Amino acid sequence: MNQARYDTLSLPGGFRLAVATLPDSECAALSIHLAAGSRDDPAGQSGLAHFVEHMVFKGTARRDARAISMETEDAGASLNACTSEDNITYEARGDAETLPLLADVLADLVWHAVFPKAEIRLEREVIGEEIVMYRESPSDHIGDLISAALWSPHPVGDPIAGSEESIARIDRAALAGFRDRQHFRADTVIAIAGPFTVAEATEAILPHLPASRALPAGLALDPAALAAPRHLTERRDTEQLQLALGFRTPGRRDPRRHALRLLAMILGESASSRLFQELREKRGLCYQISCDVNLFAEAGSLEIHAGLAPASREESLDCIHQELDELRRHGPRADELARAKRLAVSQTKMALESTAAHASWIGDCLLQYDRLVTPAEIRAEWDRVTAEEVQAIAIEVLDDQRRAIAEILPE
Repeated sequence: MNQARYDTLSLPGGFRLAVATLPDSECAALSIHLAAGSRDDPAGQSGLAHFVEHMVFKGTARRDARAISMETEDAGASLNACTSEDNITYEARGDAETLPLLADVLADLVWHAVFPKAEIRLEREVIGEEIVMYRESPSDHIGDLISAALWSPHPVGDPIAGSEESIARIDRAALAGFRDRQHFRADTVIAIAGPFTVAEATEAILPHLPASRALPAGLALDPAALAAPRHLTERRDTEQLQLALGFRTPGRRDPRRHALRLLAMILGESASSRLFQELREKRGLCYQISCDVNLFAEAGSLEIHAGLAPASREESLDCIHQELDELRRHGPRADELARAKRLAVSQTKMALESTAAHASWIGDCLLQYDRLVTPAEIRAEWDRVTAEEVQAIAIEVLDDQRRAIAEILPE
């Protein structure tokens, strides 16, 4: 499956097309990638990008919400979408012969949604329930809290779905305005994966393309212009302490991102990682502890999350800081760096075992790096990372001046 040929093409409408040709695949995957997300929500309208993502499925001039679902699923296909801080992705997948239908339906809802007022009222209630669901789950809500501690008052520090108060202020004009500004951006990427040549992929999508528009101005994320990371706490009726530590990092285009990725792997991305072995296996302080990297264009974060017994808080923090200090002072051992590289390579291979994964990969690459990066290229970059480079990024990033803390504590 992952023996794919990657190609890119500039389309007459102004957008870019990325194609993953998988000769042995029986499936088609189509995705539209927009370089806009919750960071582009206007002041007072947090959650607008996410609201738009929901609403495009509620009808176009040609199809109502039921027709969108029925027409797609009658063909055995499916639609999906997601919003992050800095991009929105609309996806369609099905049998290879459904590609013309997928292109027609996905283009229709992304560029021609009509935002019916009755549907807006209903979907506002649905999103409100989604907000409550995440807020009432401490292990989910801690993610919003550490983002606020790292980045607020920049919009990347706000919950992607917004708040019940902010979505109440979003009306049809706001939804249509966001779509008109962000869905037609000249840097939009369309990705197609399956047993298709570039010519066949182009033929499927070309009849449905609108003209592109100029890029709207965005609010830059400059850590130097923000206040220092904070320590935020909430108390609620729970028996477990949710703890998160976040450190500001360089962004996704910084060449040190590969060393940063391996640093996170060594710290807490696997059962062999330092934090998992020390806090869970050796000391029994937690059931789960993890470490991950979240990168934006200009900056990013390395985050550590754990669920603990409240009485274990001080010992756990001491243990975490000891492991961070050890990496800063001595860097990774040769065996753990080699293991982290093997795990990173294996995860990438397993992640690309589907046609849809290839569409997501090439769409994200072209959107974020302006070129198609092959999996082999990424693996070679990881292989070149040295222990000294991992130690250098650890010294820079794992610094108290860059650290935010978020806690959800029992009452």
